[in-house]
Amino acid sequence: MDDRIRAHAETLVDWSARVDPGDDVVVRVEEGAHDLAVAVAAALGDRGANLLATYGSDEVTRAYLRAHDGDFAPADAERALYERADVTLSLRGGRNTAATADVPGDVRNAHARARSDVREARLATDWVSTVHPTRSLAQAAGMSYEAYREFVYDAVLRDWAALADEMGRVKARLDDADEVRIVADGTDVTLPVAGRTAVNSAASVAYDSHNLPSGEVFTAPASAEGEVTFDVPVTVEGARVRDAHLVFADGEVVEFSAATGEAALADCLATDAGAKRLGELGIGMNRGITRPTDNVLFDEKMAGTVHLALGRAYDACLPDGEAGTESAIHVDLITRMGEGSRLLVDGEPIQRDGRFVWEEGTERT
Repeated sequence: MDDRIRAHAETLVDWSARVDPGDDVVVRVEEGAHDLAVAVAAALGDRGANLLATYGSDEVTRAYLRAHDGDFAPADAERALYERADVTLSLRGGRNTAATADVPGDVRNAHARARSDVREARLATDWVSTVHPTRSLAQAAGMSYEAYREFVYDAVLRDWAALADEMGRVKARLDDADEVRIVADGTDVTLPVAGRTAVNSAASVAYDSHNLPSGEVFTAPASAEGEVTFDVPVTVEGARVRDAHLVFADGEVVEFSAATGEAALADCLATDAGAKRLGELGIGMNRGITRPTDNVLFDEKMAGTVHLALGRAYDACLPDGEAGTESAIHVDLITRMGEGSRLLVDGEPIQRDGRFVWEEGTERT
């Protein structure tokens, strides 16, 4: 086994999930992540945790959804599984990144709504999601398998403690802010964030961070006003969405378009009332991620980008007693902060042309 797979597993179990002896750990294994699952199982056994592995496949999901009449019962058994778990580790890596592309949007949405309690139970655990490099993901990224493996491990096997310190500077600014403004090509949007708590997403539950790799600072805007063009392509429900453009008024999407994948974007927006509102503003800071790969787990963390998520807000960002945006979806859309762009906090730039002011060698704010 490649030593980097073992290092990935140990980072996941120790730094990311902080697994303790006796923890009940559910490991969700997609069909291409077998080798990583073996390494994770060994790490969990070495630490005295209890393991329950489950199998996941987009092709299995496709077969089920296409055969179903769309009247889904609540998934009580699966919900109970997560209610009893301490930790959930999701090892992603399927064989076909577009396996569910021909499942009707209304069926996908009905399935998501029926499973909302399952999602809530899983998110109540110390959960972490990661990706094992597979040939299908390499193909989706337009890379050779060997190059893609190097890319994944460059993103995953980082000095997370040092990056956490740097991201703490951005978190501190957002925690004290009233509003954030994003200005870039085709983008000028203002996001109120007063009273919110930003998350220093340093790939560990100790930082309220649940993805490996990570490398972003995110918060939950209370509203949105303006327009955004998302120039990084993403796959949404199996469909490629490129150059999506959203217009916000009073916090809600009032106009939308996309060069490709507009129907998939429309399906997402139609999921429920919360799907037309924002649940997240994220600022990418992982310099090991140097290019888009059509995998949002990596792409949203890419240094020099920001992303906005339609749908559900994360509780960690919200004041006590405030629900924030509630939705069955959380769909991230990404834009580059290139030449001429500005990221402003209360009117003062913390980033110009995709680089933070401290990277330029001066603390101009």
